[in-house]
Amino acid sequence: MEQYKRSHTCGELTAAQAGERVTLNGWVHRNRNHGGVHFINLRDRYGITQVVIDEDASADLRDTAESLKYEYCIAVEGTVRRRPDSMVNTDMTTGEVEIQADTIVVLTTCETLPFMIDERSETNEDLRLKYRYLDLRSFSMQRKIKLRADVSYRVREYLGTEGFLEIETPTMIRSTPEGARDFLIPSRLNPGSFYAMPQSPQLFKQILMVSGFDKYFQLAHCFRDEDLRGDRQPEHTQVDIEMSFVDQDDIFRLIEGLMEHVFKHTLNIDLKTPFPRISYDDAMNLYGSDKPDLRFDMEMQDFNAHVPGSGFGVFESVVENGGAVKVLVAPGAAGYSRKQITDLEETAKTYGAKGLAWTKVSEEGTLEGGIGKFFTDSSEKILSELSASPGDLLLFVADSWKVSCTALGAVRKRLGSELELVEKGGATPSHFAFAWIVDFPLFEYDEEGEKWEAAHHMFTMPQAKYLDSMENDPGAVKGALYDLVCNGIELASGSIRIHDPRLQQRIFDIVGFNKEEAERRFGFLMNAFRYGAPPHGGIAPGLDRLVMLMSGESTIREVMAFPKNTQGINPMDDSPSPVDPAQLKELGLELKLPDRE
Repeated sequence: MEQYKRSHTCGELTAAQAGERVTLNGWVHRNRNHGGVHFINLRDRYGITQVVIDEDASADLRDTAESLKYEYCIAVEGTVRRRPDSMVNTDMTTGEVEIQADTIVVLTTCETLPFMIDERSETNEDLRLKYRYLDLRSFSMQRKIKLRADVSYRVREYLGTEGFLEIETPTMIRSTPEGARDFLIPSRLNPGSFYAMPQSPQLFKQILMVSGFDKYFQLAHCFRDEDLRGDRQPEHTQVDIEMSFVDQDDIFRLIEGLMEHVFKHTLNIDLKTPFPRISYDDAMNLYGSDKPDLRFDMEMQDFNAHVPGSGFGVFESVVENGGAVKVLVAPGAAGYSRKQITDLEETAKTYGAKGLAWTKVSEEGTLEGGIGKFFTDSSEKILSELSASPGDLLLFVADSWKVSCTALGAVRKRLGSELELVEKGGATPSHFAFAWIVDFPLFEYDEEGEKWEAAHHMFTMPQAKYLDSMENDPGAVKGALYDLVCNGIELASGSIRIHDPRLQQRIFDIVGFNKEEAERRFGFLMNAFRYGAPPHGGIAPGLDRLVMLMSGESTIREVMAFPKNTQGINPMDDSPSPVDPAQLKELGLELKLPDRE
């Protein structure tokens, strides 16, 4: 192999190397025989170079060229020469040149491919995951994996210049409640005891603050046993950050600087900072989501004031019982068919709504169809206040405030795509609409369990103005919580933490976490807080979601080298898989599997 070791990659040769003798290594991307002249596109992760075997080449060389199939791994020796002007390919970095080959060595052959690598997007995902090593050869995947590596590098670069230390925390820890199920690891040396794989490094990074490391970060692997979707995997990576002696504004400035640095040095995009700040209540009222897509306007509006006296009993009943009627003006959508509106209604019902009412604005500027007849007398005032125009479609949800906002917000999101309100293609600052969502509720009530729960996690600092009244009205308490969102995706979540053990115990008491349970689960953290814990806070941008966003994909599986499928299975290595009974015996475990029909 030493004799045929590459001198250049398949993506770097230009007219400047014309006349030079070179050796290339790579995979056969195309092989075309044009009347005795072979054109071979040789590919590696850097690009493609055209290799030519002329008619006057030796019979052995031409026979070798004829035998080459897709994805054979080969070495080529030859001379760089300029292509004729009529054959220059301006779409390729190497498009000005080709290699006049005099030697081809087959390094390894390739069996019949399960799918064509440059047609991966048309291939079933499970098949691509089964042969992930082939899928990863595609330029699409190599571009995204390179982007991920570049983003990781720039994250480390920026945080390093800001004085942060990268510190690893354990991946085998004590099980602690963090919102999802833990992945458990049985201990052979301690029968009956288990490690948990961390859902996040939350407790350890807080302990690092107690330890005096005031600026910590880590590209942390996190593990959650939860149902999967496009932006979830059993394991994911987050840019875990914690800082001492800071407030919320310090963290915002750091993350805005980090995003500016990453986007500039990977996509050459200049982001506009500071990012806007939107309260949780405003986000829900206006967009129906705590992660709103701000690339288009179409804000939801309150309709309660127009309901009394309308004669529409459904709306009147909701308002009388303290609920909310929300309305959305869909621009130019009056042409929607009844079936299209029914499809939108199904979206609303998915989020708890009992239905989706509608009416249209006629060309004459009146309400027609649907529930419009109930508001004929006040139509002029309604259209003025809603800024609705002829040709618009008005959509309504009437329910509790939370359901009305969430259900109509889901309809808004769908319409943003259907009405093409989001600009498509390219990557410019306008394609990335960042915002901070702030002033989240600290607690939420579990109707089924009839108790208060932490809305985020139990270590979040209440805002100062609620400290004296928390126990009296937990539902009113806002936390020092914040999310970074972009294009309808939650990119990061964080908070200022509690560092006072007495305040922490008050939070435990409100959520029904008694002292014995708190000591059992979090004793090591509470003990650390007794030894001069500094005020601190942090945040954790999701690396997978960030790269997914930057690459224009809709699932994090597309930006991970070896993801699991939607059933949590890796088709390539068939994990998870049964283990040898002897291994279970060593661990003192017996399996009791559910009965299968």
